[in-house]
Amino acid sequence: MWNKIATAIIRYRLLWVGLVLVSTVFMAYEASKIELSYQFARILPSNDPTEKEYQAFRKLFGEDGSVMVIGWQDAELFEANKFRDWCKLSQEIKQKKGIKTVLSLANLSKLERNDSLRRFDLIPLIKELPKTQAEVDSLKKEINNLPIYEGLVINSQTNATLIVITFNDKELNSKNRLTIVGDIETMAEKFATKYQTDLHYSGMPYIRTVNMKKISSEMELFMGLAVLVTLVILWAFFRSLRLTLLSIVVVLIGVVFSVGLLHLFGYKITALTGLIPPLLIVIGVPNCVFLINKYQGELKANRSKDDSIREMIRQIGLSTFLANMTTAIGFGVFYFTNSSLLVEFGVVAAISVMITYVLCLLLLPITLHYMDVPKSRHMKHLDGKWASGFLKTVNHLVHYRRKEIYISMVLLIVISAYGMTKIKTIGYVVDDLPKKDVVYTDLRFFEKNFHGVLPFEVMVDTKKRNGVFGDEARTLYKIKSLQNEMAKFPEFSKPVSVVEATRFLYQAYRGGDAKYYALPGVMELNKLNSFAQGQQGALGKQTNAFLNQDKRVTRVSFQMADVGSEKIKELMNKIRPKVDSIFSPAEYKVSLTGHSLVFLKSNDYLLSNLYESLLIAIILIAIVGMVLFRSIPIILLSKLPCLIPLALTAGIMGYFGIYFKPTTILIFSITFGIASDGTVYFLTRYRQELYEKRLSPSQAVTNSIFGTGLSMIYTAVILFSGFIIFAASSFGGTAAMGVMVSITLLVAMCTNLILLPALLLSIAKRQGKEVVPS
Repeated sequence: MWNKIATAIIRYRLLWVGLVLVSTVFMAYEASKIELSYQFARILPSNDPTEKEYQAFRKLFGEDGSVMVIGWQDAELFEANKFRDWCKLSQEIKQKKGIKTVLSLANLSKLERNDSLRRFDLIPLIKELPKTQAEVDSLKKEINNLPIYEGLVINSQTNATLIVITFNDKELNSKNRLTIVGDIETMAEKFATKYQTDLHYSGMPYIRTVNMKKISSEMELFMGLAVLVTLVILWAFFRSLRLTLLSIVVVLIGVVFSVGLLHLFGYKITALTGLIPPLLIVIGVPNCVFLINKYQGELKANRSKDDSIREMIRQIGLSTFLANMTTAIGFGVFYFTNSSLLVEFGVVAAISVMITYVLCLLLLPITLHYMDVPKSRHMKHLDGKWASGFLKTVNHLVHYRRKEIYISMVLLIVISAYGMTKIKTIGYVVDDLPKKDVVYTDLRFFEKNFHGVLPFEVMVDTKKRNGVFGDEARTLYKIKSLQNEMAKFPEFSKPVSVVEATRFLYQAYRGGDAKYYALPGVMELNKLNSFAQGQQGALGKQTNAFLNQDKRVTRVSFQMADVGSEKIKELMNKIRPKVDSIFSPAEYKVSLTGHSLVFLKSNDYLLSNLYESLLIAIILIAIVGMVLFRSIPIILLSKLPCLIPLALTAGIMGYFGIYFKPTTILIFSITFGIASDGTVYFLTRYRQELYEKRLSPSQAVTNSIFGTGLSMIYTAVILFSGFIIFAASSFGGTAAMGVMVSITLLVAMCTNLILLPALLLSIAKRQGKEVVPS
């Protein structure tokens, strides 16, 4: 079959070049329309209970992660000039297109009881900016008399205050968010510069914007580094500019196809799909290395150019096909996670790997057909003098030191297994950023002064119309009890709810004294209701933001600290029983949800799917291996050289405290697929030596070591250098992934060159065959 493929490629070369050229132009056009994703990445599948609760909340109340905050701490917060400029900054931000509301010291309001109209009037505290210090001091006194704002807009004990900026949902999930956030920072920094003070920024829109900017810039960085690293390595191997550029160009065409596929499938650039182009460069180049090495090897054996090309396709075509298939499987198994983030990454990466393989198989032979035969100096690398000593040692070990090899591997497995027990699955919203990154330090400022800025929501469904206020406001008192329980947890901020709104109303009803900021008894509440019922205007709108239309469902909104996925599980285990004891599950449906809870729970989902996707990958790759051998023992044992490096990697993660998180969890399925490439290359050569050349197992192993060893070393160097570039990422998880994958693939090369042939000889010995060199 591969002889026919080789003939077809050369005979119809102009047709293939034309097809590649047309499809590349089309894909380049599609790639030019690709956009960054500005929506929060969904990891949980749509049928997950946590995700369903969150989507139900969003349907009723809209986005919860739409608030950006600016924090300022200053002992002279109420100094006239500073206060006035802070108010001007708030007003300026409010005028920005795409901003829904702004809450700060500049636009606080108070309620006044209007007996003539039997209602409450919402009165701005600042009708015009104060001109004197006395006016500011008077405002400060009024603000201190309004407990509703303490802990929400101001912390009187630490002299810290906030500007709370709510984005329109449309702008929140669009490219405009980057511009808006940038403009707000520019406005705020003018204030900071004028008064030589530090301002702090956070909230989900801000965190997402900073992360997206980093992803965009790092995608370009990694592309550049991947091209540069592979160029240098290929030049060092081949000493030929033409072959080096040819390999890079072929792989870059594959990159164009991958980005075009993203757009064709309706996907956008995310934290994961942004890794596909540099990954393809690193993964695609080894195809070129194996093909070129084989081509030059045949030339060196005095074959003609066209015969060498045909032999290259015939002998390497199958092994590279199977190797790329195993790599594609490593990516493709993410389809079974049902997580949109992982599915998009896995599907496009898997298809792109196979497309890049086809491009290599078509374009390399055709280009080599038109190129001159390489000079002898360009083929000196095939002598592999620098690697021959290593390969001789390997050959000696697998023939005479198999027992020592097995003992070493068992020790490695035991040590790795102990390290694996130390691995923790902990994710933080900003844990991928360095501890000194301004996003991280600013988040800690808000946690210290306002208990955090990450949204946490409690949605209470009373299961009946007007259930929130009916039955003598029974639900309100239950919400009060819940808020009292939540106040015992320092990880949560002061809540915003209908209970807080009612307290605010009652304070105004009793004349405005701060001591009446409380939830009154039933009798007083009924009196209050005559004022509050049917309240129109701004007050009514603000209250309705926490109720659905028939007042059956209400929300209690908290902000929380970035406590991590482990801590949040502990908190939920404590909070849930308290919630159920206050709200009987038979009468109420209470959902604990919110942006932060969904994000942090995603880590557990990823871990559970790691085992599933890895198992599927092992089964599928084992099936691919059946193409080469019909021997179950060989297929099963050949998985060990791929699994041991994964165990070592997991052990290293445990010893060095590297957590399981979305980026590090990717390591295992991906590297298992790539590590299986070496297994496929070796087994393919071993099969040819054993069955086609009728050699003994011993000689077949020796020829396989020397026949594939050099290319496997080349590939390992390229993959190691290619993945290690991700260590330059400012995201800790991506950097860890780069280092861990590099180590795993380097170890996989050793296990494929040492353990795999040792296992093949042991199997042959059990079958009664000769395994000692003659």
